[in-house]
Amino acid sequence: MDPGELAERELSILAMERRGFSGPGAKERAVREELGLAPVRYYQLLNALLDDPRALAADPVTVNRLRRVRDSRRAER
Repeated sequence: MDPGELAERELSILAMERRGFSGPGAKERAVREELGLAPVRYYQLLNALLDDPRALAADPVTVNRLRRVRDSRRAER
């Protein structure tokens, strides 16, 4: 894999974030079933991905949206 490219799992995480989910627990269920990850691990990987310039290059709309959400939540604390 080229160091400038995201791994398949990282691309799958970004794809999951582009989807809409109906109802509580739907996203967590999809994370377990489709990615084989515990939700806590998924969110750890996602948070690290938001700081990765390769993720920004691969999907700037999703990454910037999630960064804004993360920043606003941090400001509320």
